Amino acid sequence: MWCGVERGRNVIEMSRFHKDNRFPEIAEVEAYWTALRGARAVPARIDIDPRGIEGALSHTFLLERVAPGVGRLRLAGMHLNDLLGMEVRGMPLSALFAPQHRARIADLMEQVCACPAIADLTLTAERGIGKPALEARMKMLPLTDSQGRVTRILGCLSMLGHVGRAPRRLMIASDRLTLLDGRVVQAPQPEAAGFAEPAQPFERADRRHLQDVADKHPYLRLIKSEG
Repeated sequence: MWCGVERGRNVIEMSRFHKDNRFPEIAEVEAYWTALRGARAVPARIDIDPRGIEGALSHTFLLERVAPGVGRLRLAGMHLNDLLGMEVRGMPLSALFAPQHRARIADLMEQVCACPAIADLTLTAERGIGKPALEARMKMLPLTDSQGRVTRILGCLSMLGHVGRAPRRLMIASDRLTLLDGRVVQAPQPEAAGFAEPAQPFERADRRHLQDVADKHPYLRLIKSEG
C-alpha cells in the first residue's frame, strides 16, 4: 500500500484547491459525508440516509469493494444508467470507463478503501456521431461496512453537457487523492506499456554526453551516388 506517502510523493495542502461550483451535486454529497463522519475516522454505510442527499440522488452511487481493485455498483442513480443506456447496478465501476482507463479507476478505488482517502476525478467522455462533448467530475468517499472495515464507497458523478447516444465511456483527464487528514497526494500514473522504464532526470552532464555522442555519430548521413 502506498497511499502517496510511502513512495515519497509530495504532499500539498488542500487549501490550494478550490471547489468547482459547476458541479453542485458533488458539493452536496461531500458535505453530507463530512457531516455524517463527525469525529469518526470514516462514516458507516448503515448511516447513509438518502434523504440527506435528495438533491443529488440521481448522480449518486454506492460501491462495494469485492476484491482488490474491483468494486461493484450496489446502488446507482439514473444519470449513471444514462451513460450506458442500461441499468448499471451490479456492474463493476470500471464498466463506465473506456478500456484504457479501467486500470486507473481500479487503482484509485483501491486506495480510497486502503488508505483510506478521498478520490477526486476530472472526466471527459469518448466522442463520436451523436456523442457531443461531455465534462464530468467524480468523487469517491470511503465508508465502513457492518464489521467496521472500509469496503464501501459513497460516490457522486456530476456531468456538464448532454449524454447523447449511449453508451458513453468515461476517460480520466486528471485525478487526485486526499488522505483523511487533509493532505493531498499525487497518485502514481500508469506505467508505460511493455517493458518501458520511467524516464530519468535529465542532468546537464547527460546533455553534454549526448551532444558528444551526436557529434561523433550523427543520426543522418548524406550519401552521394555517382551518375
